[in-house]
Amino acid sequence: MRIAVVGCGFWGSKHVRVLHSIGRVDEVIAVDQSQDRLDSLKQSFPGLAVQTSMEQALEDVDAVVIATPPSTHVELALRAIEADKGVLVEKPLATNTADARLMVEEASRRSVVLMVGHTFEYNAAVWKLRQLVSSHELGRILYVDSARLNLGLYQKDVNVVWDLAPHDVSIFNYVLGAKPKVVEAWGLHNTCSPFEDVAYLRLLYDDPEVTGTIHVSWLDPCKVRRVTVVGSSKMAVYNDLAVDERVRIYDKGVDLPAGTANLQNPPTSYRYGEIRSPFIPFEEPLFVEASEFIKCVSEGTQPQTDGMDGLAVVEVLECAETSLREGRPVDVKEISEPARTPAVLGRAS
Repeated sequence: MRIAVVGCGFWGSKHVRVLHSIGRVDEVIAVDQSQDRLDSLKQSFPGLAVQTSMEQALEDVDAVVIATPPSTHVELALRAIEADKGVLVEKPLATNTADARLMVEEASRRSVVLMVGHTFEYNAAVWKLRQLVSSHELGRILYVDSARLNLGLYQKDVNVVWDLAPHDVSIFNYVLGAKPKVVEAWGLHNTCSPFEDVAYLRLLYDDPEVTGTIHVSWLDPCKVRRVTVVGSSKMAVYNDLAVDERVRIYDKGVDLPAGTANLQNPPTSYRYGEIRSPFIPFEEPLFVEASEFIKCVSEGTQPQTDGMDGLAVVEVLECAETSLREGRPVDVKEISEPARTPAVLGRAS
């Protein structure tokens, strides 16, 4: 199999590296308008084929990985789909729901594999969270919470919601096995960027009835990558920055007095049990994701993170964008039939 990687910046260069390590890949073609980037990659991979435009590479490849700025995803992906090439698009799939739906429909019409780079759905620690929820080991899920914070990297075409929140929305949807019904968001401008650099999202799920909260920031002194799942019996924390014990399960909670149906009065008993960390073998999620993409293109099967998975996340992001602009909760149904125009990704200061 021959694969073109379009866009060889931070994530694109990672795709080039991973694809070079997969035996079923015969050749990787790096595509970027920056000759400096291509020259830098060729120093690491001397035999790497390079092109400056995707059109030059399309005739010679079986599949395409698109790792360009989000505003370019739809145009590049549709070109690859029209050429009957399997496509892996980095997150977010598109910058509005209409474009994401168009990509899904075109891929389906031409029977082409469309996959989105929701890398955390290929992370064994996230698989463990899903197993803990589905097995009911944590009890009834009360809420989920995530924090994705760091100092930088500011993006030129999207705000912090579109840049960082796709990770956590995809994790929540995957772990809960559901999509939210209502989205609310708050954001702040703190620098010269025209886009929000700090934001908070609240996602309301119906089945199961769970609230999810997401905090994302480009302007925080500490790097944080944490997801917390709180159940009626136990709680679990996934720390993506931990070298060991990436998932910890806490036998902690609040015990209500017998016959008490709610928390109108302060609880009288707290439970402090053991803390355990299950062994989770590590395999680079991007490698797992790339391997599935190759398998699906070869066999014509649907990936775990297919176009519909990407569409579900874009719907939440567009609802969050509407909530930021209008200052209200947004029902996901409101953007089920959007006008086919580019979304405004963040409010100008």
